[in-house]
Amino acid sequence: MFNRFTMAIALLAALPAKADTPQQLLDRYAAQARAEVAGYPGPSSATGNRFFHARHSDWSCASCHTADPATPGKHVVTGKPIAPLAPTANAQRFRDPARVEKWFKRNCSDTLRRACTSAEKADVLAYLLSPKGGA
Repeated sequence: MFNRFTMAIALLAALPAKADTPQQLLDRYAAQARAEVAGYPGPSSATGNRFFHARHSDWSCASCHTADPATPGKHVVTGKPIAPLAPTANAQRFRDPARVEKWFKRNCSDTLRRACTSAEKADVLAYLLSPKGGA
């Protein structure tokens, strides 16, 4: 008998280790969210947009990545330049799941003071892949 956690592990094991496209990574996060949350409705670019621009602590995602993620940003503390986050403006974004997880872990910890959920990751990626996020 499988519980949700066991089902999520089985699902992740069946997924490819490397995403070829940002859409495949979005699909992976959505599958994880469905396994974690009963009734998860699927990724929402509108929810991702609100999440991206909302201040969660002292910062929002837009604090460093700018209100328009298709433009270059700058780290608010170090001043280090940040390449555009939107995959339409930066073809290298969201291609390597390990790298994506590393940055979600770091940035969610800094911004939210906790890990992002799979649903939050899916929503943000849906926003970044949308015309509004990749303008």
